[in-house]
Amino acid sequence: MRKSRFTEEQIVAILKESDAGVSNADICRKHGISDQTFYKWRQKYGGMQVSDVKKMKTLEEENATLKRILGQKELELTAIKAVLEKKW
Repeated sequence: MRKSRFTEEQIVAILKESDAGVSNADICRKHGISDQTFYKWRQKYGGMQVSDVKKMKTLEEENATLKRILGQKELELTAIKAVLEKKW
């Protein structure tokens, strides 16, 4: 996945400009982004503060770690079941 050139904090700041009354076309031109990118950001980060974005990022990292751990446990469980099913 391609890494964005803007951090979440910068994205929130750009969206705050829109809330302040600057037109979306001016914001997109100023920051060099497309209208689609702006609207995707607004859909994902709209109404958030920087602290909210940081919390969301840490929760996503924790969730990824837990999914990885669960996957490893499932793999171990499948291997154990396969060994136990064999008739010696």
